Amino acid sequence: MFHYGLENLQSLLGIAVILAICWGLSENKKRFPILLAVGAIAIQVALILLLFAIPQSRGVLDGISNGMQALSDATAEGMQFVFGYLGGGAQPYAIANEGALFVFALRVLPLILVIGALAAFLWHIGVLKVIIRFFGIIFEKGVGLGGASALGVAAGIFVGNVESLIIIRAYLDKLTRSELFVMLVIGMANVSGSTMVAYVLILNDVLPNAAGHILAASIVSAPAGVLLSRIIVPELVNHKHEKVDYNSSLKYDSAIDAIAKGTTDGMNVAMHIAAILIVMVALVALGNAALSGFYHVGGEPITIERILGWLFTPLAWLMGVPADEASVAGRFLGIKMVLTEFVAYLKLAAVPVGDMSERTRILLTYALCGFANVGSVGITVAGYGALMPERRPEILNMIWKALAAGFLATVLSAAIVGALPNAIYGL
Repeated sequence: MFHYGLENLQSLLGIAVILAICWGLSENKKRFPILLAVGAIAIQVALILLLFAIPQSRGVLDGISNGMQALSDATAEGMQFVFGYLGGGAQPYAIANEGALFVFALRVLPLILVIGALAAFLWHIGVLKVIIRFFGIIFEKGVGLGGASALGVAAGIFVGNVESLIIIRAYLDKLTRSELFVMLVIGMANVSGSTMVAYVLILNDVLPNAAGHILAASIVSAPAGVLLSRIIVPELVNHKHEKVDYNSSLKYDSAIDAIAKGTTDGMNVAMHIAAILIVMVALVALGNAALSGFYHVGGEPITIERILGWLFTPLAWLMGVPADEASVAGRFLGIKMVLTEFVAYLKLAAVPVGDMSERTRILLTYALCGFANVGSVGITVAGYGALMPERRPEILNMIWKALAAGFLATVLSAAIVGALPNAIYGL
C-alpha cells in the first residue's frame, strides 16, 4: 500500500503554483488550456508509473543502465587509445589523489562524440525514426500538437535543440507563433541523448537507478514544456495544423557517412558545451569577485549562486524538497540557471550520499535536466536565427519567456515526481 504524506501535498501545491505563474505570463489569459493541462500531466504520471511502478520495468531500466555503462566503457577505451594515461589508462606515476584524475573534458565530453555518431547511425538505419515517430504520434494525439511541432518535440527528446529544427526544416515557414514558442521552450526544457548519457555517468555513484531517472526526466519534461508554452502563448482559435510526413528530410548517404557526420555533429556539441562552460564559469567568477567586497551573510561572501539560491528556495520547496534542504536545493537551481546543468550535476554528484536526502537528490535530478540556462539563450538565438532568419525578431521577442517556461517545465516535472508516493521510487 502506497503512503501519501505531507511532502506529496507540498508538491501538488507546487504544480498549481507553477501553472498559475505561467498563466500570469500568458499573452491571452482568457484561454487557459484546461484539457491540455489534464492530458499533459496525465501523460507525465503515466510515463513515470510505467518506468517505476511496474515490476517488469525494473529489468528494462537495468538494461538501459547497462547499455549506458557499456557506452561509457567503450568511450573510455577509445580515449585511452588516443590519450593514454590522460584518458584514464595506466598511470605512469604514483597517484596521491584518485579524484584528481577525473577531467571533465576527457571523461564526459568524449561520450557526446560517440552518442552523436551512434544516433546518426540509428537514424540512418531507421531505428531512431521509428522511436521519434512513436513519440510524435503521442504528442500529436495526446496533447493536440500539429504534425510539424509534434515531430519537432519528439525529436527534441533525443537530439539537440537546433538539430530538432533541422528534422522539420521543410515546415519551419508554416509554424504559427504558438508552435514556434513550443519549439523554443522544448529546446530549453529537454536535453539531447548525448548529454543525457553524460549525466548518467556523472550521477551514477550517488543516485541509485540514475539511468532510469535521467531517462524519465528527459522524456516527461517534453509534455510539461508543451503545456507551459501553450499557457503562455496560446494557439490561434480554429487553427488547422499541417500534415507532416514522418519520413523527414534528414538523410545520410551511407552508414559510414552517418557515423562521420554524427561524429562531427557530436564534436560541435562538445566544443559548444566546453566553450560555454569556460565562459559562464569565468563570468560568474568575475561577478562573485565583484560581490565579495560587499556584505557577508552567515560568515560567507555574497555570490551570484547564493543570491539565485535565495530566490529559488521557495521554488525548491514547492517541488517537494524538505524545508531544511530547500535553500541548498535552491542554490542548485541557481547554479543551473547561470552555470548550466552540467556544472549543477557535477556539484550534485560531489555531495556525499549521507549529506542529502534521496528524495531531494531525485527531485533535483529532474529539475536540473534541461538546457534552460542563460548560455542557451545565445545558442538558441544563433541556431534558430540561422535556420529562420526572417523570424529572428519574433524569436528575440519570445526567448526570455521561453527560458522561464523551459526552466519551470523541469521544475514542474520534479513536482509531479514529488507528488507521487515515495514508495514508487523505493524510498
